Amino acid sequence: MATITTSQRRALRALSIAYFVQATGALSVAGSLPAISATWQLTDAQSARLLSIFGLTFALAAPLVQVLFGHLRRRQLVLAGIGLFGLGAFAFALSPAYGALVASRILMGVGAGFIGPVLVALGSELVHEQQRGRAIGMVLLGVSMASLAGIPLAAWVASLWGAKTLFALVGLVSLLSGLNVLLTVPDKSAGSRIRLSEMAGVLSEGKYLTAFLVVFFITSGVYSFYSFIAPLIRDTYAGGTHAVSAALAVLGIAGVLGNLWVTRAAARFSAEKLLMSGMTLLILDTVLIVLLPKTLGLLLTALVFWAFATDLLWPSQQRRIVELSSVRHRGIALALTSAFMFGGIGFGSAVASWIYPLTGFYGLAGISVAFIVLALLSLRLSEKFRKPAAIAEFCKHGV
Repeated sequence: MATITTSQRRALRALSIAYFVQATGALSVAGSLPAISATWQLTDAQSARLLSIFGLTFALAAPLVQVLFGHLRRRQLVLAGIGLFGLGAFAFALSPAYGALVASRILMGVGAGFIGPVLVALGSELVHEQQRGRAIGMVLLGVSMASLAGIPLAAWVASLWGAKTLFALVGLVSLLSGLNVLLTVPDKSAGSRIRLSEMAGVLSEGKYLTAFLVVFFITSGVYSFYSFIAPLIRDTYAGGTHAVSAALAVLGIAGVLGNLWVTRAAARFSAEKLLMSGMTLLILDTVLIVLLPKTLGLLLTALVFWAFATDLLWPSQQRRIVELSSVRHRGIALALTSAFMFGGIGFGSAVASWIYPLTGFYGLAGISVAFIVLALLSLRLSEKFRKPAAIAEFCKHGV
């Protein structure tokens, strides 16, 4: 049986760190919402829209990067994206007003469009096919570690030294992570040029489109709740900065446990079963949060299961796309997956910025559950499209 070598582990770790930095810089807006609002004298809804702007920019940039630059080597794309992302973070720190904040988040979103889809594809190609599920889990561990350490630390830095210092640090660490990738990841993974017509062809296939909708609705459901976690704790649970940091740390620890578990469970369970289990747990736990008395201790306990469920979903969805797609379409399929994922983040947080001022906590919980139910329905539909395609492929090559 093929194993992951020491040099491959080192390269996968570098990719994971790059994902950690991107996820922290992208999502730290949620944890540092009060600090951003205070620094630039914004409402919480305006600050939350900075998360939406990043997500929607990423959603557009990720597939376009594959069309315009997909023929370049994947390590080159990662390094270019890290450079743009870091510059955007520095621009955020130096922004004098809201318009400049918006522009800097757009630049960060474009940079992330180079990074996110390529990291998973690059990581999966560094190892033998038998180890792809494990390699993808190792790369995506960076996202879980961002939840565990990066985002709570970002919230703490923002509350102590301000949002400008936070994003200056994000810019610096971004450039250092790029140097790490340059030194440890081999430049052997060649990309492939993707045409707009080919992208349209992928989107027109039912098995792909419904799979992309799964991740869109998952992220819409998760981030319609998560993007307002700080105001929610402040308004519903009467918690301050330390309570927000504690909640983010709980989410991170449980998320890492979920990621580590799914990395090992990938050898025993199908991606579909893991997705179904994670979404079901997410719905039940959100309903439980609504029904429980509004005390901080009970919320933190419920968030353990909420975070565990969400981190069952990300690696399983990426693995499902890798298994679903052909070698030719894998790059564009992963790019579109990331596009739909961050499109869901942008859409979910935008809906939350509209819902929360009107209906508060219960409105957020309700819309979150509704989105996850749509994700479950999309998964069932995706499986229906996938089975005829699998049978046709077997008849073509198996005879």
